Amino acid sequence: MALTLRTTHTADLTPAELRSIRGLLDDAFDGDFSDDDWDHTLGGLHVLAHDERGLAGHGAVVMRRVRYRGRWVRVGYVEGVAVRRDVRRAGIGGRVIAVLERVIARAYAFGALSATDDGARLYETRGWRLWGGRICALGPEGLVRLREEEGAVYVWSAVEADGELVFDWRDGDVL
Repeated sequence: MALTLRTTHTADLTPAELRSIRGLLDDAFDGDFSDDDWDHTLGGLHVLAHDERGLAGHGAVVMRRVRYRGRWVRVGYVEGVAVRRDVRRAGIGGRVIAVLERVIARAYAFGALSATDDGARLYETRGWRLWGGRICALGPEGLVRLREEEGAVYVWSAVEADGELVFDWRDGDVL
């Protein structure tokens, strides 16, 4: 299978490409990919993987502000990772993540993401580590603990994976 990878900013995606990405994500998440989830995927860099049938995979990295060890840092937050059903388990997800990791390594303090059970294996094999501490967000009413996210947040690169992470607030699922 011939696969081409393209990295581009949201601003440079055509309306047809945006529809194709959204369709892939809707299918990959069995219709459980909300408008807020879509909004969270936009505004950063996208990796598009194409094969002879079209869009085969996608992933994006967006900037998030996160308090880590008492300092607010810029974190590359991974969003919207999906592979078309007929080509899953063929290494496409790993190739997409590898490009996102290169972006994170050069532009952010570290990477973070909230993984599904199916996606966690991919990230673990690439060296992403499960965050072992508290997960919070700075919301409109102050600090909010996100207990339901604890056990699903992964970090990547040379970062201690314990203590507390405080994410910036956003509508929908905060993480």
